[in-house]
Amino acid sequence: MIVRNLESLEVRHRWYVAHGGGIATMLFDSSELQGILFFAHAILKPGKMLEAHIDPYEEIYYILHGRGRMSVGDDEKQVAAGDVIWIPYGVSHGLENNGSEDCVVLVTAGMPRN
Repeated sequence: MIVRNLESLEVRHRWYVAHGGGIATMLFDSSELQGILFFAHAILKPGKMLEAHIDPYEEIYYILHGRGRMSVGDDEKQVAAGDVIWIPYGVSHGLENNGSEDCVVLVTAGMPRN
């Protein structure tokens, strides 16, 4: 069993700037996981955004706190705490925090099944 939190040494050393505006850390990555690529925690400050980008895997975003404007392909929706967003493999996506509080997101990724 591996147990981590945001204060764990392994997690504190993994913080990075994500897609131009988010601050993220990998809670787990492919060095520990067997069937999932990563499980990350990201924070978007008010007015910041994860710039639109395309990943070579599918993702799920879970909005833990706050709100924002999510784009997936040509679709845009307002999202808020408790919302889960599926992002298909190879589709452009981005998230803008248009609220007044931090937008905190959990992100996981995996490869599509053949």
